[in-house]
Amino acid sequence: MQTGFWAFGTAIVSFLITAIIGRFLIPFLHKLHFGQTILDIGPSWHKKKQGTPTMGGFMFIIGIVIATTVAVVMRSISSGFGSVEKFVFVGLCFALCNGAIGFVDDYVKVVKKRNLGLTAKQKLVLQFAVAALYLFLMWLCGDDTNIAVPFTTYGLVNLGIFYYIIMLFVLVGLINAVNLTDGVDGLDGSITFFASLFLMLIANVVGYDANVIFAAAVAGGCLGFLVWNFHPAKCFMGDTGSLFLGGAVCALAFAMDMQLLLILIGIMYLVEMFSVMLQVTYFKLTHGKRLFKMSPIHHHFEMSGWSEMKIVCVFSLITALCGAGALLLVIFG
Repeated sequence: MQTGFWAFGTAIVSFLITAIIGRFLIPFLHKLHFGQTILDIGPSWHKKKQGTPTMGGFMFIIGIVIATTVAVVMRSISSGFGSVEKFVFVGLCFALCNGAIGFVDDYVKVVKKRNLGLTAKQKLVLQFAVAALYLFLMWLCGDDTNIAVPFTTYGLVNLGIFYYIIMLFVLVGLINAVNLTDGVDGLDGSITFFASLFLMLIANVVGYDANVIFAAAVAGGCLGFLVWNFHPAKCFMGDTGSLFLGGAVCALAFAMDMQLLLILIGIMYLVEMFSVMLQVTYFKLTHGKRLFKMSPIHHHFEMSGWSEMKIVCVFSLITALCGAGALLLVIFG
């Protein structure tokens, strides 16, 4: 009951801070002319979004960090500061570092007028470095090389040294998948709301109370951002926001050794990522033919006549259903 109180309070605080900051941040971004540049390779009707302020991810980054930090510290005063609390703060730092990479990318796009931002190589080098640092800090805080596998005898499988190699690619891959999902008004925020909601419920089941608070803050921050990002969007989160959210989702799962559940909880992130990989591979193998009308796959559905609202609703529903499946695996596995 007490954990539920902390979670609800944290979510409300994160929501309010995020939503209120948006009231002041959006005019400020307009004043700085920090508008989104819409590339010609995208759907033609997206051109009307040209100039919509980007880097709006700052509003939920501030909300999530403040709400999580205050709630975890206040709760720890009475219940003690343990390894889970350490994992939460390492996870917050990890998300912030990824958000910083996104900010540099956005800054190059908007201020330096280089539409593609950082090169793929530059971004990957930074992301792998941050992921390696995160795994090292988790090890220092007492994390092991186990991952939870439902329906196994002991529930955990030890990967040994291979854990760090595999998880490096899992972290970078999923964070970029979250980034690719940000292409339709309200899509990334809605999917991440449901992902963090079910990670919160799972953390409650397994008794990771500090993780419950962190996940609640992420969910509240996403809702606060949707006040400004739901169609028609008044602001975009930019890579600043999407890379932060990717880091947060990963940190929530990693703190509980629930990496495998990201396959279900992050199903739509993965679908978006693999649609791009399949499109590129098919294009090269067939010398110019396309598997989808456009990738990531949300653009394929757009060009097939789906409205942005329909895409958000369907993708969010799939995330919620798969998230419920992940929760049931934890309860009965």
